[in-house]
Amino acid sequence: MEAQGFRLTLPDAQKIEEAAGRIAALIRRTPVRRSDALDARLGAELFFKCENEQRCGAFKLRGAANAVLSLSEDEARAGVATHSSGNHAQALAYAARARGIEAHVVMPSDAPRIKREACAGWGARIIECAPTLEARERTLEAFVRSQGSVVIHPYDDLRVIAGQGTVARELLAQIPELDAIVAPLGGGGLLSGTAIAAAADPARPAVWGAEPANADDAHRSLGAGALLPSLNPTTIADGLRTSLCPRTFRALRELSRGVLLASEAEILEAMRLIWLHLEMRVEPSAAVPLAALLAQPRPIGRRIGLLVSGGNVDVDRFAAFR
Repeated sequence: MEAQGFRLTLPDAQKIEEAAGRIAALIRRTPVRRSDALDARLGAELFFKCENEQRCGAFKLRGAANAVLSLSEDEARAGVATHSSGNHAQALAYAARARGIEAHVVMPSDAPRIKREACAGWGARIIECAPTLEARERTLEAFVRSQGSVVIHPYDDLRVIAGQGTVARELLAQIPELDAIVAPLGGGGLLSGTAIAAAADPARPAVWGAEPANADDAHRSLGAGALLPSLNPTTIADGLRTSLCPRTFRALRELSRGVLLASEAEILEAMRLIWLHLEMRVEPSAAVPLAALLAQPRPIGRRIGLLVSGGNVDVDRFAAFR
Protein backbone atom coordinates (compact mmCIF):
# COMPACT_ATOMS: atom_id res chain seq x y z
CA MET A 1 0.00 0.00 0.00
CA GLU A 2 2.79 2.44 0.81
CA ALA A 3 4.47 1.85 -2.54
CA GLN A 4 1.22 2.43 -4.40
CA GLY A 5 0.51 5.55 -2.36
CA PHE A 6 3.92 6.92 -3.26
CA ARG A 7 3.24 6.34 -6.95
CA LEU A 8 0.08 8.40 -6.69
CA THR A 9 1.82 11.41 -5.12
CA LEU A 10 1.49 14.68 -7.05
CA PRO A 11 3.62 17.82 -6.73
CA ASP A 12 2.04 20.90 -5.20
CA ALA A 13 2.02 24.52 -6.38
CA GLN A 14 5.19 25.23 -4.39
CA LYS A 15 7.06 22.61 -6.43
CA ILE A 16 5.93 24.37 -9.59
CA GLU A 17 7.25 27.67 -8.20
CA GLU A 18 10.59 26.03 -7.41
CA ALA A 19 10.72 24.50 -10.89
CA ALA A 20 10.10 27.90 -12.48
CA GLY A 21 13.15 29.32 -10.74
CA ARG A 22 15.29 26.28 -11.47
CA ILE A 23 14.67 26.22 -15.22
CA ALA A 24 14.50 29.96 -15.92
CA ALA A 25 17.91 30.10 -17.59
CA LEU A 26 17.14 27.22 -19.97
CA ILE A 27 13.67 28.12 -21.23
CA ARG A 28 11.89 30.96 -23.01
CA ARG A 29 8.93 32.86 -21.59
CA THR A 30 6.64 32.11 -24.51
CA PRO A 31 4.10 34.61 -25.86
CA VAL A 32 0.30 34.48 -25.81
CA ARG A 33 -1.38 35.14 -29.16
CA ARG A 34 -4.93 36.12 -30.16
CA SER A 35 -7.12 35.95 -33.25
CA ASP A 36 -10.28 38.02 -33.72
CA ALA A 37 -11.44 35.57 -36.39
CA LEU A 38 -11.10 32.55 -34.11
CA ASP A 39 -12.76 34.42 -31.24
CA ALA A 40 -15.72 35.13 -33.48
CA ARG A 41 -15.90 31.55 -34.71
CA LEU A 42 -15.84 30.10 -31.19
CA GLY A 43 -17.90 32.80 -29.48
CA ALA A 44 -15.25 33.25 -26.77
CA GLU A 45 -11.97 35.03 -26.08
CA LEU A 46 -9.17 32.60 -26.89
CA PHE A 47 -5.62 32.95 -25.57
CA PHE A 48 -3.06 30.70 -27.27
CA LYS A 49 -0.01 29.97 -25.07
CA CYS A 50 2.65 29.39 -27.72
CA GLU A 51 4.96 26.64 -26.51
CA ASN A 52 5.66 25.94 -30.18
CA GLU A 53 8.05 28.88 -29.75
CA GLN A 54 9.79 27.22 -26.80
CA ARG A 55 13.40 26.05 -27.15
CA CYS A 56 13.37 22.59 -28.78
CA GLY A 57 9.98 23.54 -30.18
CA ALA A 58 7.77 22.21 -27.37
CA PHE A 59 6.75 22.57 -23.72
CA LYS A 60 8.55 19.32 -22.91
CA LEU A 61 11.79 21.21 -22.23
CA ARG A 62 10.28 22.56 -19.01
CA GLY A 63 9.75 19.16 -17.41
CA ALA A 64 12.96 17.64 -18.75
CA ALA A 65 15.05 20.60 -17.60
CA ASN A 66 13.53 20.53 -14.13
CA ALA A 67 14.25 16.82 -13.80
CA VAL A 68 17.82 17.03 -15.10
CA LEU A 69 18.69 20.08 -13.00
CA SER A 70 17.23 18.41 -9.90
CA LEU A 71 19.68 15.48 -10.09
CA SER A 72 22.48 15.19 -7.56
CA GLU A 73 26.02 15.09 -8.89
CA ASP A 74 26.19 11.34 -8.25
CA GLU A 75 22.94 10.73 -10.14
CA ALA A 76 23.95 12.95 -13.05
CA ARG A 77 27.24 11.13 -13.50
CA ALA A 78 25.42 8.05 -14.79
CA GLY A 79 23.52 10.00 -17.43
CA VAL A 80 19.79 9.97 -18.11
CA ALA A 81 17.50 7.74 -20.17
CA THR A 82 13.90 7.78 -21.33
CA HIS A 83 11.45 6.55 -23.93
CA SER A 84 9.71 9.07 -26.17
CA SER A 85 8.26 9.54 -29.65
CA GLY A 86 10.13 12.79 -30.00
CA ASN A 87 9.49 16.00 -28.05
CA HIS A 88 10.46 14.69 -24.61
CA ALA A 89 13.42 12.96 -26.24
CA GLN A 90 14.92 16.09 -27.70
CA ALA A 91 14.06 18.11 -24.61
CA LEU A 92 15.93 15.63 -22.43
CA ALA A 93 18.83 15.61 -24.88
CA TYR A 94 18.97 19.42 -24.77
CA ALA A 95 18.80 19.58 -20.98
CA ALA A 96 21.40 16.84 -20.58
CA ARG A 97 23.76 18.60 -22.97
CA ALA A 98 23.30 21.84 -21.03
CA ARG A 99 24.34 20.05 -17.85
CA GLY A 100 27.14 18.16 -19.58
CA ILE A 101 25.83 14.62 -19.11
CA GLU A 102 24.81 11.81 -21.48
CA ALA A 103 21.25 11.16 -22.66
CA HIS A 104 19.90 7.86 -24.04
CA VAL A 105 16.50 7.69 -25.71
CA VAL A 106 14.38 4.67 -26.61
CA MET A 107 12.35 5.79 -29.63
CA PRO A 108 9.67 3.88 -31.59
CA SER A 109 10.49 3.07 -35.20
CA ASP A 110 7.62 5.22 -36.48
CA ALA A 111 8.65 8.40 -34.65
CA PRO A 112 8.56 11.52 -36.87
CA ARG A 113 11.80 12.04 -38.76
CA ILE A 114 12.07 15.70 -37.72
CA LYS A 115 11.95 14.73 -34.03
CA ARG A 116 14.42 11.87 -34.43
CA GLU A 117 16.91 14.12 -36.22
CA ALA A 118 16.54 16.90 -33.67
CA CYS A 119 17.10 14.47 -30.80
CA ALA A 120 20.27 13.11 -32.38
CA GLY A 121 21.37 16.66 -33.15
CA TRP A 122 21.45 17.45 -29.42
CA GLY A 123 23.80 14.51 -28.88
CA ALA A 124 21.46 11.82 -27.58
CA ARG A 125 22.02 8.15 -28.29
CA ILE A 126 18.86 6.75 -29.95
CA ILE A 127 17.79 3.16 -29.28
CA GLU A 128 15.06 2.06 -31.69
CA CYS A 129 12.18 -0.21 -30.68
CA ALA A 130 8.83 -1.44 -32.00
CA PRO A 131 6.07 1.20 -32.08
CA THR A 132 4.17 0.07 -28.97
CA LEU A 133 4.19 1.34 -25.40
CA GLU A 134 5.06 -2.16 -24.16
CA ALA A 135 8.12 -2.29 -26.42
CA ARG A 136 9.24 1.17 -25.34
CA GLU A 137 9.03 0.33 -21.65
CA ARG A 138 10.64 -3.10 -22.02
CA THR A 139 13.55 -1.72 -24.08
CA LEU A 140 14.15 1.13 -21.65
CA GLU A 141 14.09 -1.22 -18.66
CA ALA A 142 16.67 -3.51 -20.26
CA PHE A 143 18.96 -0.61 -21.15
CA VAL A 144 18.83 0.97 -17.68
CA ARG A 145 19.45 -2.41 -16.06
CA SER A 146 22.69 -2.74 -18.04
CA GLN A 147 23.87 0.90 -17.94
CA GLY A 148 22.58 2.33 -14.67
CA SER A 149 21.32 5.60 -16.15
CA VAL A 150 18.65 7.61 -14.31
CA VAL A 151 15.22 7.26 -15.91
CA ILE A 152 13.41 10.53 -16.64
CA HIS A 153 9.94 9.36 -17.59
CA PRO A 154 8.05 11.56 -20.08
CA TYR A 155 5.20 12.15 -17.62
CA ASP A 156 5.21 9.71 -14.67
CA ASP A 157 7.72 11.80 -12.72
CA LEU A 158 7.09 14.42 -10.05
CA ARG A 159 9.88 16.65 -11.33
CA VAL A 160 8.57 16.49 -14.90
CA ILE A 161 4.99 17.28 -13.84
CA ALA A 162 6.19 20.25 -11.79
CA GLY A 163 8.16 21.55 -14.76
CA GLN A 164 5.19 21.20 -17.11
CA GLY A 165 3.08 23.08 -14.59
CA THR A 166 5.15 26.19 -15.27
CA VAL A 167 3.34 26.58 -18.63
CA ALA A 168 0.01 27.29 -16.93
CA ARG A 169 1.70 29.27 -14.14
CA GLU A 170 3.21 31.54 -16.78
CA LEU A 171 -0.04 31.81 -18.76
CA LEU A 172 -2.03 32.76 -15.65
CA ALA A 173 0.49 35.51 -14.88
CA GLN A 174 0.21 36.83 -18.44
CA ILE A 175 -3.60 36.49 -18.74
CA PRO A 176 -5.40 36.62 -15.38
CA GLU A 177 -9.01 35.66 -14.73
CA LEU A 178 -9.33 32.84 -17.25
CA ASP A 179 -12.50 30.77 -17.08
CA ALA A 180 -10.90 27.63 -18.51
CA ILE A 181 -7.63 26.15 -19.78
CA VAL A 182 -7.51 23.35 -22.35
CA ALA A 183 -4.39 21.17 -22.51
CA PRO A 184 -3.51 18.39 -24.96
CA LEU A 185 -3.76 15.04 -23.19
CA GLY A 186 -1.54 12.04 -23.88
CA GLY A 187 0.33 10.70 -20.87
CA GLY A 188 -1.08 13.47 -18.72
CA GLY A 189 2.04 15.27 -17.47
CA LEU A 190 1.02 18.64 -18.94
CA LEU A 191 -2.61 18.19 -17.86
CA SER A 192 -1.50 17.32 -14.32
CA GLY A 193 0.84 20.28 -13.95
CA THR A 194 -1.76 22.58 -15.48
CA ALA A 195 -4.48 21.41 -13.08
CA ILE A 196 -2.22 21.90 -10.05
CA ALA A 197 -1.23 25.41 -11.15
CA ALA A 198 -4.85 26.34 -11.93
CA ALA A 199 -6.08 25.10 -8.55
CA ALA A 200 -3.66 27.52 -6.85
CA ASP A 201 -4.76 30.51 -8.97
CA PRO A 202 -7.28 32.95 -7.44
CA ALA A 203 -9.60 32.58 -10.45
CA ARG A 204 -9.41 28.75 -10.28
CA PRO A 205 -10.06 28.22 -14.02
CA ALA A 206 -11.58 24.92 -15.06
CA VAL A 207 -9.02 22.60 -16.65
CA TRP A 208 -9.99 20.36 -19.55
CA GLY A 209 -7.95 17.74 -21.33
CA ALA A 210 -8.23 17.42 -25.11
CA GLU A 211 -7.42 14.17 -26.90
CA PRO A 212 -7.97 12.59 -30.31
CA ALA A 213 -11.11 10.46 -30.61
CA ASN A 214 -8.81 7.82 -32.11
CA ALA A 215 -6.70 7.82 -28.92
CA ASP A 216 -9.37 8.31 -26.28
CA ASP A 217 -8.00 6.22 -23.41
CA ALA A 218 -8.34 9.11 -20.93
CA HIS A 219 -11.96 9.72 -21.93
CA ARG A 220 -12.72 6.01 -21.64
CA SER A 221 -10.89 5.76 -18.33
CA LEU A 222 -12.96 8.56 -16.82
CA GLY A 223 -16.14 6.88 -18.02
CA ALA A 224 -15.10 3.52 -16.57
CA GLY A 225 -13.75 4.95 -13.33
CA ALA A 226 -10.58 2.91 -13.87
CA LEU A 227 -7.35 3.32 -15.79
CA LEU A 228 -7.71 1.83 -19.29
CA PRO A 229 -4.68 1.55 -21.59
CA SER A 230 -4.25 3.06 -25.01
CA LEU A 231 -4.39 0.22 -27.54
CA ASN A 232 -1.85 1.24 -30.19
CA PRO A 233 -4.04 4.05 -31.58
CA THR A 234 -3.77 5.48 -35.08
CA THR A 235 -3.83 9.28 -35.00
CA ILE A 236 -1.94 12.07 -36.68
CA ALA A 237 -1.38 13.53 -33.21
CA ASP A 238 1.61 11.27 -32.52
CA GLY A 239 2.48 13.02 -29.25
CA LEU A 240 -0.87 11.96 -27.73
CA ARG A 241 -0.70 8.22 -28.39
CA THR A 242 0.63 7.39 -24.93
CA SER A 243 -1.49 6.18 -22.01
CA LEU A 244 -2.12 7.79 -18.66
CA CYS A 245 -0.35 6.38 -15.61
CA PRO A 246 -1.92 6.03 -12.12
CA ARG A 247 -0.46 9.36 -11.00
CA THR A 248 -1.73 11.39 -13.95
CA PHE A 249 -5.08 9.56 -13.90
CA ARG A 250 -5.47 10.75 -10.32
CA ALA A 251 -4.86 14.34 -11.40
CA LEU A 252 -7.34 13.97 -14.26
CA ARG A 253 -10.04 12.58 -11.97
CA GLU A 254 -9.55 14.91 -9.02
CA LEU A 255 -8.40 18.20 -10.52
CA SER A 256 -9.79 18.48 -14.06
CA ARG A 257 -13.28 19.08 -15.41
CA GLY A 258 -13.05 16.28 -17.98
CA VAL A 259 -11.86 15.37 -21.48
CA LEU A 260 -12.91 16.85 -24.83
CA LEU A 261 -12.47 14.80 -28.02
CA ALA A 262 -11.54 15.72 -31.59
CA SER A 263 -11.67 13.70 -34.80
CA GLU A 264 -8.76 13.44 -37.22
CA ALA A 265 -10.53 15.78 -39.65
CA GLU A 266 -11.12 18.31 -36.86
CA ILE A 267 -7.45 18.17 -35.85
CA LEU A 268 -6.33 18.88 -39.41
CA GLU A 269 -8.85 21.71 -39.70
CA ALA A 270 -7.59 23.21 -36.43
CA MET A 271 -4.02 23.10 -37.72
CA ARG A 272 -5.15 24.89 -40.86
CA LEU A 273 -6.97 27.57 -38.87
CA ILE A 274 -3.96 28.17 -36.60
CA TRP A 275 -1.67 28.50 -39.60
CA LEU A 276 -4.18 30.81 -41.33
CA HIS A 277 -5.21 33.11 -38.48
CA LEU A 278 -2.20 32.99 -36.14
CA GLU A 279 0.47 32.39 -38.80
CA MET A 280 2.04 29.67 -36.66
CA ARG A 281 3.46 26.28 -37.54
CA VAL A 282 2.12 23.77 -35.04
CA GLU A 283 2.23 20.00 -34.79
CA PRO A 284 -1.02 18.01 -34.77
CA SER A 285 -0.97 17.40 -31.00
CA ALA A 286 -0.81 21.16 -30.41
CA ALA A 287 -3.95 21.72 -32.50
CA VAL A 288 -6.08 19.24 -30.54
CA PRO A 289 -7.30 21.79 -27.93
CA LEU A 290 -8.67 24.07 -30.65
CA ALA A 291 -10.05 21.07 -32.54
CA ALA A 292 -11.86 19.87 -29.42
CA LEU A 293 -13.34 23.33 -28.80
CA LEU A 294 -14.54 23.50 -32.40
CA ALA A 295 -16.35 20.21 -31.81
CA GLN A 296 -18.31 21.56 -28.81
CA PRO A 297 -21.88 22.76 -29.33
CA ARG A 298 -21.25 25.80 -27.09
CA PRO A 299 -18.22 27.54 -25.48
CA ILE A 300 -16.87 26.08 -22.25
CA GLY A 301 -16.16 29.57 -20.92
CA ARG A 302 -15.86 33.23 -21.87
CA ARG A 303 -12.05 33.49 -21.55
CA ILE A 304 -10.23 30.31 -22.51
CA GLY A 305 -6.51 29.53 -22.50
CA LEU A 306 -5.29 26.95 -25.03
CA LEU A 307 -1.89 25.34 -24.52
CA VAL A 308 -0.20 25.10 -27.92
CA SER A 309 2.16 22.31 -26.98
CA GLY A 310 4.66 22.24 -29.83
CA GLY A 311 5.68 23.08 -33.38
CA ASN A 312 7.82 20.13 -34.44
CA VAL A 313 5.72 19.13 -37.42
CA ASP A 314 6.69 16.67 -40.16
CA VAL A 315 4.47 17.62 -43.10
CA ASP A 316 5.47 14.50 -45.07
CA ARG A 317 3.31 12.42 -42.67
CA PHE A 318 0.02 14.17 -43.50
CA ALA A 319 -0.83 12.28 -46.69
CA ALA A 320 -1.79 9.10 -44.82
CA PHE A 321 -4.46 10.96 -42.83
CA ARG A 322 -6.30 12.69 -45.70
